[in-house]
Amino acid sequence: MKKSCFFILLITFLTSCGGGGGSSDDSINVPSTPPMNTETLDDICASYSWGLFCEFTHDGLEREFTVYIPQSYNQNTQVPLLFNFHGYGSSAYSQIGYGDFRDLAEQHNFIIVIPQGSLLEGTTHWSVKSWTSNSTTDDVGFTSTLIEKISAEYSIDLSRIYSTGMSNGGFMSYYLACFLSQKIAAVASVTGSMSHNVMGDCSPTHPTPVLQIHGTADGVVPYISSAGWTKSIEDVALHWANHNNCSENQDIVINDLNNDGNSGKVIHYFSCDNNVDVKLYQMEQMGHIWPETRRGDDIDGAEEIWNFLSNYNINGKILD
Repeated sequence: MKKSCFFILLITFLTSCGGGGGSSDDSINVPSTPPMNTETLDDICASYSWGLFCEFTHDGLEREFTVYIPQSYNQNTQVPLLFNFHGYGSSAYSQIGYGDFRDLAEQHNFIIVIPQGSLLEGTTHWSVKSWTSNSTTDDVGFTSTLIEKISAEYSIDLSRIYSTGMSNGGFMSYYLACFLSQKIAAVASVTGSMSHNVMGDCSPTHPTPVLQIHGTADGVVPYISSAGWTKSIEDVALHWANHNNCSENQDIVINDLNNDGNSGKVIHYFSCDNNVDVKLYQMEQMGHIWPETRRGDDIDGAEEIWNFLSNYNINGKILD
């Protein structure tokens, strides 16, 4: 294992968690299935007390990812797998602490994989068309390969693979829901969105639970957008509600826990196929951030996301 890669991750902890700028969309080309990579995690990972730091070559690129294994993990019990994607220009190392699911993983016994984006014109990114349309990186194939490698050595419930992410990582989660839906049970986005052509070409194979957290004052990925590179956030939620054939909706007020005069509401679409739900957390005056109650925000993003995603598997709502 090259020590230099670990130091690169450490340095990139200081980078931002931004979303991305706009450009015109290109047509969607869903990547073909790559040749099987036979390297195991033992071959490509360094082991630490909290899990694994890994690197391998995928589609001609050196790729990296981190795996967090909770102390509660037992090989005899199948556990969910959660992908946590960082923002544009950020890093896996930063996302571990910024969108932090580690305590939740310990409490609820699931494994977290935090992938590292490749470089596009010198900036880390996830290839989701829109402003990343110049990218040739196969991030769908990369994600699919990670599922194969991790599930080959850990006891993963393949019906409960989830994706979430910040900004560009939220775009990536929606991209997976569209183009890797046969493996992704449910997704959540924080400050991310979908581009026009991704929405037009999106073809999930099953009803898909979706949660979106977004601030009305987001200056990077706007809540209401007239730009060609991203859809308005309520349009994204409505797209998934329509895909899921949801027949009812209601607004739920979010408590103003920090007493700043701003709170928000949850737009909840329900009575959907397979008992899935779509929820949009509209956060008043929140900017381009991942909300956390420990920082004084009205909700804890990671907790809301896990409480939502964990209700579902690939077939819809998990029945008691």
